[in-house]
Amino acid sequence: MILLDGKQLAQKILTKTALEIAAFGAPLKLVIIQVGHDGASDVYIGQKIKAAANVGIQAEHMTLSESLSTDDVVQKIYSLNEDASVHGILVQLPLPKHMDTPVIFKAIDPAKDVDGFTAYNIGKMFLDKKFEQLVPCTPLGIMHLLEEYKIDVMGKEAVVVGVSNIVGKPLAVMLTNRRATVTICHSKTQDLAFHTRRADLLFVAVGKAKLITADMVKDGAVVVDVGMNRDEHGKLCGDVDFETVSKKASFITPVPGGVGPMTVACLMENVLKAARRM
Repeated sequence: MILLDGKQLAQKILTKTALEIAAFGAPLKLVIIQVGHDGASDVYIGQKIKAAANVGIQAEHMTLSESLSTDDVVQKIYSLNEDASVHGILVQLPLPKHMDTPVIFKAIDPAKDVDGFTAYNIGKMFLDKKFEQLVPCTPLGIMHLLEEYKIDVMGKEAVVVGVSNIVGKPLAVMLTNRRATVTICHSKTQDLAFHTRRADLLFVAVGKAKLITADMVKDGAVVVDVGMNRDEHGKLCGDVDFETVSKKASFITPVPGGVGPMTVACLMENVLKAARRM
């Protein structure tokens, strides 16, 4: 079994990105919009701001009141769209329940959509691999991990458990673009284990601690765990029961230290891409 070390690869990407930003010759700016307060969001935003500082990107954390309306947030985004000094706009999820999340994301200029969540950037991915320009950071990070460890997906059975617009759906598209044979599973899938046991490559992104157990995994499978949960002892764990599954897998991501660091590194990469495309 080989660990897919996201921490090490993320550092490699950040180092490369920092050198390219230094050579870019103009300051880069990322604006992170947070509406209201959420403990987990505060942690994630802190990680993004720290990574931005390390690679030479100016990150502005814009905190907005939870009492604002969807239209108020949209107007803020429109003003950032018009600001030539801003290269990337990111709206931190989750948003307050009364807000219309799709409408808010629709307001972001696709050229500054460094999270890759606008319909324009998601839609382009369906055309061909060469149009994967500003794509969601977690699936992009997973692709980088597979490439780094020379894991070829062509013709392989790939099973994606999870259908979020942030991970599951775009990941399935990116795997299809690389000619994997893709099955997508979700909470309504009947006999989940039937599908996961067929997988040469298993990707799990549902947010349910230790959902995938050893009896659900094929010998020699590549297992990528996107989950970030707390177990009954309060310890960080993924959607995969690492202790038992790692004994059967050929490659597996640890939690933490697998996909998480890659997501942040790919965000920095996307800010640079956005600036270059402008």
